[in-house]
Amino acid sequence: MEEKRNSFVNTCSFAGVKPIMMDLPYPPIEVREQNQAYADLLGVDYCGSVSELSAITQYINNENRLCIENCSIAKTLLGLAMAEMMHLQKLGELIVLLGGSVNYAAKQQNGRKRLWTPEYLNIPEHAARMIQADIEAEKAAISQYQKHIRMIRDDCVVAVLSRIIKDEEYHIMILQTLLQEL
Repeated sequence: MEEKRNSFVNTCSFAGVKPIMMDLPYPPIEVREQNQAYADLLGVDYCGSVSELSAITQYINNENRLCIENCSIAKTLLGLAMAEMMHLQKLGELIVLLGGSVNYAAKQQNGRKRLWTPEYLNIPEHAARMIQADIEAEKAAISQYQKHIRMIRDDCVVAVLSRIIKDEEYHIMILQTLLQEL
């Protein structure tokens, strides 16, 4: 006799999910000259406490936890994570062009390097709190990018950071809409 088993299945299909970004081109990934100080600043944007790596990880974690109960929000979070992956990739290219290395260690203000850690993430239990944490993370990223733009005197790097900010602002708008729908 065949034993009947109950199983749990995730019916949320992520086929066709695309990065959620502004429909604007990115400037070329280029730098005027190598500059380790600029590479270090971008390293913080790459893998610091407020960073693209943190955003990706937080979005994916929230998407995983919401995909069963709210597939549409999970798909949106995955699309946002994909956009952050593209930002991470562009920052990595700039860091290398500037003469830095991509090693998941961000140089802190005290000069020490600190490896990326999941301790940087804010992972609340409820969907509304997750979305609010994502909004706060996007706002912090914009603020940090604006600070770095004021410190960097390379128009090529500034152009890329300014374009990334446009996506982050768009992400806030999307997340605020999701929050209202909850």
